[in-house]
Amino acid sequence: MARSTVPFRETAAMAVATLKSNRLRSLLTMLGIVIGNASVITLVGLGRGAQRLADQQLSSLGPNVLFIVPGRNDTRRQGLDSPKTLILEDAEAIAQHVPSVRRVAPQISLLEVVQSGSLNASATISGVTPEFLPVRSFEIAQGRFISDNDIEAARNVVVLGPDLRDKLFPTTQAIGQRLRIRDQSFEVIGILEPKGAVFGSNQDEAAYLPLSTMVNRLSGRDPTYGISLSFISVEAKNDESMGAASFQITNLLRQRHRILREDDFVVRSQKDALSIVQTITGGLTMLLAAIGAISLLVGGIGIMNIMLVAVSERTEEIGLRKAIGARSGDVLKQFLVESLILSSAGGAVGGLLGVGAVTLVATFTPLPATIGAGMVLVTVGFSGMIGLFFGVVPARRAAALDPIVALRSL
Repeated sequence: MARSTVPFRETAAMAVATLKSNRLRSLLTMLGIVIGNASVITLVGLGRGAQRLADQQLSSLGPNVLFIVPGRNDTRRQGLDSPKTLILEDAEAIAQHVPSVRRVAPQISLLEVVQSGSLNASATISGVTPEFLPVRSFEIAQGRFISDNDIEAARNVVVLGPDLRDKLFPTTQAIGQRLRIRDQSFEVIGILEPKGAVFGSNQDEAAYLPLSTMVNRLSGRDPTYGISLSFISVEAKNDESMGAASFQITNLLRQRHRILREDDFVVRSQKDALSIVQTITGGLTMLLAAIGAISLLVGGIGIMNIMLVAVSERTEEIGLRKAIGARSGDVLKQFLVESLILSSAGGAVGGLLGVGAVTLVATFTPLPATIGAGMVLVTVGFSGMIGLFFGVVPARRAAALDPIVALRSL
């Protein structure tokens, strides 16, 4: 096939003029690329936003924290109730005998209705110790947190999350007020700073009691095993101690529980949960991008279809150009440039729409959706490649037309 002799600038100008002469058809042809490109950018931005949201939620659990949960791995995967295999003595033993641990925070949690006058709310009620505050990186906004004296005296005091405070005391000062849980009255002594949600559980819509008060007033004591815990939060001395702490805690609890085969507890770190979440959200992002890429391919097929129609419609034009000296390469290049312009322009418009959609989601929803400039450029470039790929067949067909045969249709 003869090479092109027409300068690229002239070819591009002719391609633009041809596309302008059929504006509506050109716009409709670009629409598939626009939708596909916007879909890819929007879906990838949403996937990245989901990953960032999960990272933020996990980071709110506190640095260098291990979570010890009762029950086996398979039990938790099946969604079954975990057996009560952790007791308060386990937490005390970890604090005493594991050298790589700085603090231990045992916790008992129940779902209860909290009442304040005529107002009530369903909330997670947790019995905790003073170590809970530093281990889980909570901060006090007003008042104070639970103290050792509250634990020793089993006082009826409660610390509220900010969202629960707003529900129960929307117009009055909460500190010093009293509320009821079951048939017990509790004095509000503190309000926590906002913490956010973790895996759908709102940490700001919770109430915290002294652990001893929780046992004596609400949860009770198992006559056989003692004080059963919902889980234990453990703070390692530093990031390098996380692996050693997990190993030592596992061995200690195996000895205490006299385990020979399968553990009746699970030790998980924030990094373990983060790795799982990143794997899931990364796969989700790839899946969403693949769905959007299908739209791009459909748009490419639309370009090929329209360009094939254009070849049939412009047979006479092609014959005349060849008759006056145009080479096959000139015709090939013009059709490829037309396909490239359609796909690149559609990609640019779709990119702008996608970035706009991601910005709107990040602005008006809690999802921190984001998309990088590099990803936008890659997507627009991929759109152009699709145009070139699907424009090859029509361009080759146009370039292969015999000028004599083409002129006979005049």
